Amino acid sequence: MNWIRLHRRAALLIALTLVLPVFFYVKTVFGLLGLGFDYAADRGRIEPRVARLQGLLENEAELTTQSQLAAARLREVAFPASEDPSALAARLQADVRQLLAEAGMSVSNSQVMPVRPGEQFDRVAVKLTVTGTLPGLDAALIGIAAYRPQLLVESLDTFPARANARANGADAQSLTAVIQLMVLRALP
Repeated sequence: MNWIRLHRRAALLIALTLVLPVFFYVKTVFGLLGLGFDYAADRGRIEPRVARLQGLLENEAELTTQSQLAAARLREVAFPASEDPSALAARLQADVRQLLAEAGMSVSNSQVMPVRPGEQFDRVAVKLTVTGTLPGLDAALIGIAAYRPQLLVESLDTFPARANARANGADAQSLTAVIQLMVLRALP
């Protein structure tokens, strides 16, 4: 103890020489422990992701089949994104006019409605005013239901034919209908 009092500076240097390696050792140990805890936490977050990926790999064939079925179903209900909306509307208008004519209905007015964008689909619509008989309208609706990709009836308003048209020898079941039809166009 006497020596420490006599040689304070040397004792201080010796103490620092012994304490600094211990300090760095303790700091390194705690740093490595912290890294270990971080890796364990990362592993806890990554394990569910790896399990999902393994599940996807195990069920790849079934998922591919289901994806193909979904794509086929989408082709039944919506036009592809490659279709130009204005060309699609013109084609829809021509197809519907032909469909209604084949059903015995006469189209007095048709109008392409503005394309309405949505989250997953654009809605392309056509509004038509038709005249004909009740059985003709029934046949037209059957034709509309058979159209692919799916043709949706947004609105259908029917009115009996005017009295003077019936008086001129027209069928008693004559009617005028205003139909708004819509198709979906998938977005890219």
